[in-house]
Amino acid sequence: MLRIYKSQNSHLVLVDMLDGLASPTPVIWYDLLNPSVEETRLVQGQLGIEIPTRDEMQEIELSDRLYQEDGAQFMTMTAVAKLDSDNPVKVPVTFIVKGATLVTVRHADPKPFQTYAHRLQKANGQACETGELVMLGLLEAMIDRTADALERAGSEVDGISRDVFRKTNASATKKTRDLQSLIEQIGQKGDLLTIVRESLVSIGRLVAYHVALEGIGPRKAAKESRQRIKLIQRDATSLGDHALFLSNKINFLLDATLGLINLEQNQIIKIFSVAAVVFLPPTLVASIYGMNFEVMPELQWRFGYPYALALMVLSAIVPFLYFKRRGWL
Repeated sequence: MLRIYKSQNSHLVLVDMLDGLASPTPVIWYDLLNPSVEETRLVQGQLGIEIPTRDEMQEIELSDRLYQEDGAQFMTMTAVAKLDSDNPVKVPVTFIVKGATLVTVRHADPKPFQTYAHRLQKANGQACETGELVMLGLLEAMIDRTADALERAGSEVDGISRDVFRKTNASATKKTRDLQSLIEQIGQKGDLLTIVRESLVSIGRLVAYHVALEGIGPRKAAKESRQRIKLIQRDATSLGDHALFLSNKINFLLDATLGLINLEQNQIIKIFSVAAVVFLPPTLVASIYGMNFEVMPELQWRFGYPYALALMVLSAIVPFLYFKRRGWL
């Protein structure tokens, strides 16, 4: 899908593909979403550039993500899609800036692209006359979206922390089962924070690269652009620090949860161990009087049977009282 946006009264408007290309008004933003071969060739012919393929966008080498070619800046970042779901995914998004025109190439549809495009087309929307400003606005929208996700994740992590450390009278088996469910939640939050941190780092690198090229280029960045770039860098850094804090908290909760599960399991094993020790002396007595020797005086004694039973009970009570006094039961 190819969307073409042009500037009208300092605001972006979505135009039909054929009418937009025929009109002399310059295009501000080409938005390629899962583009076909024909759409890709069309944009390449209009700007004289080579648009990277999906496989090339997924390369992790910095030289393959940030580079200049044919008088254009190619900048690929890692965005996060489906942040509202339980299975967020990271997707590469490429920004190509050539002159006053921006080309975005993506094979997923992160929500900030939709919301920002709708906001720009409003009559009272933000003025946007160059592709660079569109790119900065998209980055700001993605950072705002990421901030909301981190805020929500922080609240959920606090809830997990309360569940881990709350006092409960539930049985050991049920409590262990609850802790295992918490481990699954902790794993999901850990995956989300990992993806978010990777996205924020890629935004920081993209903006730093763009600033470096603007500094050595034929023109200096406008004052508004410089201020917005500084805000984006600051927000990306602060959100990255917050994501790192939440990741550390997640690791702590994971260690604590595993420790509690081990304690519960040890408690169960301790009960069996104590029971085995308590019943060991009666078993010994029963074994002695169960021997088939010819000379055993107690066998002919009238009170031998109750004597053996009493001895077995006494030998079980004494260890039980000892363990109880030591606090092992």
